[in-house]
Amino acid sequence: MSAAPRDTPGALVLVPVALGETPWENFLPTAVQRRAAGLRHFVVENARAARAHLKRIAFPGALRDTDIRELPAKASDEALDALLAPALAGENIGLMSDAGCPAVADPGARLVARAHALGLRVAPMVGPSSILLGLMGSGLNGQSFAFHGYLPVEETARDKHVRALEDESRRLGRTQIFIETPYRNERLFAALLRACQPRTRLCVARDLAAGDEYLRTLAIADWLKRPPPTLAKRPALFLLLA
Repeated sequence: MSAAPRDTPGALVLVPVALGETPWENFLPTAVQRRAAGLRHFVVENARAARAHLKRIAFPGALRDTDIRELPAKASDEALDALLAPALAGENIGLMSDAGCPAVADPGARLVARAHALGLRVAPMVGPSSILLGLMGSGLNGQSFAFHGYLPVEETARDKHVRALEDESRRLGRTQIFIETPYRNERLFAALLRACQPRTRLCVARDLAAGDEYLRTLAIADWLKRPPPTLAKRPALFLLLA
């Protein structure tokens, strides 16, 4: 299989990654797969996960000969420049997260910012984002929304934060979106039922685009009448609109 021609050398190409175990045809356009398959340099969140993803998208090259480097949790400008060296030398580089779109709720944003500072072209490619998929399927306000990442872990601080987000949602008509570490999903769900008003709508989106997805929006009062969804150790997204 021949590599797809590159539009402009020296770009940082943002390569979307599957949200679960699914064939690449189910989440990537053919043109995106071909362009990703033509890259020979990658900066990734986790090298092992990146190799698994490249195999999933039928990457034609030998992975042992492919330049795959991890993005450090904390990196100086000099370290980021070293990762971008192939692009500075005229080669395209792929940036990959562990799942979904790179640089969205992802540390890859730091490398993108540095690429802009160095005058490199940044080329985002089409692929799955759990944040947008959840918002699309929630039935909540898609005209005004905010993603807040992780909420506080400590119970009192978390409940206070949830109430503040609910108040802001009520004032602004804004959909509030957040995530949790999978093993704490059930605790967050219980906290939302406890802290939010009965008429506030809550969407729970789990395993999106992964073959066993769950997506349901109900008022808090209605969630309280139902058995809770299975959330333990499963990737999930929470959206609320007061």
